[in-house]
Amino acid sequence: MAEREADFAGAPDGFERLWTPYRMVYIEGGGKPADGSAGECPFCKAPGGSDEEGLIVHRGVYCYAVLNLFPYAPGHLLVCPYRHVSDYTDLTWEETDEFSKLTAEAMRVVRAVSKPAGFNIGMNQGQVAGAGIAAHLHQHVVPRWLGDANFFPIIAQTKALPQLLGETRGRIAEAWNGR
Repeated sequence: MAEREADFAGAPDGFERLWTPYRMVYIEGGGKPADGSAGECPFCKAPGGSDEEGLIVHRGVYCYAVLNLFPYAPGHLLVCPYRHVSDYTDLTWEETDEFSKLTAEAMRVVRAVSKPAGFNIGMNQGQVAGAGIAAHLHQHVVPRWLGDANFFPIIAQTKALPQLLGETRGRIAEAWNGR
């Protein structure tokens, strides 16, 4: 199919286009709180609804595990304390213990469900360190497979996700609760 130059910005460059308009929500700041208060925080709001609505896969006493709404890979989880704290050093010993245990359990569950080759585990402390929502501490648990990133993120700022969030949440929650 012949395409018209007017359909693209700039001169033709020989590249194919993978349009991902759903990413505009993230780029434009969708889901980010208006301020750092607990009342605006999506990590404070999520536990107040159903697990399906909030994408929660497991609830602990002090912390919970939730799917990332804008994942880097299928099964990208966040471990969050219920309490609205921004800094890892502000957690109580009980929260720190459960935070750590849920991170390890998240890895076990995702391994059982999706068989990743490895994981990226980490947290960004503060906006300057890359935290998208700096006011509420959260740890990323990102499953990785050989070749999963391919060239899309590097060249096209695009992630190819082969599974819908609801399906991923269902599989992980079922596996977690069945343990």
